[in-house]
Amino acid sequence: MRQALVIANLSLLILFPVAWFAPLMRAGLLPLFSLSEISVITGLQSLWGSDVVLALVVTALAVFLPYLKTILLALVHFGLLADRSLPMLGWLGKLAMADVFLIALYIVVFKSMGWGRVETAWGLYLFTACVLASILISGLTARDRLHASPDQAKS
Repeated sequence: MRQALVIANLSLLILFPVAWFAPLMRAGLLPLFSLSEISVITGLQSLWGSDVVLALVVTALAVFLPYLKTILLALVHFGLLADRSLPMLGWLGKLAMADVFLIALYIVVFKSMGWGRVETAWGLYLFTACVLASILISGLTARDRLHASPDQAKS
């Protein structure tokens, strides 16, 4: 199981960047016009031009924290970071999940306004799956490390 967790976590190092560039949603102002695809990266580009503080928060939650958590968890898996850092990694995953919640909330609010059209796209599901997988991998790693003998935990 430990090897599967390592492989799954390392795969997130590839899947997260794919999810950042994948379309989260398609949005348009009126039903007659074509829909524009919005990804994490295009959304961040737009935010940086209009609201720097919000852009910093979203960049941290959507890009830096999930990727940092994945790297730190890999260090735990390879014995380069102490197991006592696992609770902090759990918090990083929860903060990344807040970003998925905000995206979903924006979609609901925009749809309820009635003067635009929003469709979810495959990138939203990929991004959500990456964040949930990251939370699951860190939880299973913590459980595995807790139940391992001291000699096994170091390997």
